[in-house]
Amino acid sequence: MEPELHPDLEPLEFLLGTWEGAGVGGYPTIEGFRFGQEVSFTHIGKPFLVYASRTWLLEEDGSLGRPLATETGYWRPRPGHQVEVTLAHPTGIVEIYVGNVAFNRVELVTDVVARTESAKEVVGGKRLYGLIGEDLGWAYDMAAMGQDLQSHLSAQLKRVS
Repeated sequence: MEPELHPDLEPLEFLLGTWEGAGVGGYPTIEGFRFGQEVSFTHIGKPFLVYASRTWLLEEDGSLGRPLATETGYWRPRPGHQVEVTLAHPTGIVEIYVGNVAFNRVELVTDVVARTESAKEVVGGKRLYGLIGEDLGWAYDMAAMGQDLQSHLSAQLKRVS
C-alpha cells in the first residue's frame, strides 16, 4: 500500500515516478558523449522525496553500454516554494543545493560542495528540472577542474511508472 503524499510535497508531486531517456554530455576536460538515464522520485509519506539516478554510455546503435554516473539523495520542500536537495555520489562528492519550485519547474544552485581527498575537483553547480509537455527535461551546469560554471549534462526523460 502506497503511503499518502505528505502535503508539503504537493509542489514537487510532478516529479514522482520513474523516468527513462537519453541525454548528452560534454565539458572542456572530456570528449562529448551520449548517455541513457533512469531517474526515480519516490516518497514514504514523510515531507521529502527520495531521489536516485543511474546513467550508462549510449552505444552508436542506441543500446546501453558501460555504467557511468550514479547519485542518490533527498529533496526537501521548504516554505515559500523553496527546496533543499542533498546528493551523494560514490566518487566522493556530496552536494547541497537550494532553489525554488514554480509551475512544474525546479531551479537549483549549490550551497555546499564537499569532497574526499581522492574526488575530482567540483566547486559548484546549477540544475534545472522541468516538465516539457509530458517529459521531464533537466540540465546540469558544473564548475570543476579549474573551469568556470558551464553546461555539462542535459537529458529528456519519459515517465515509465
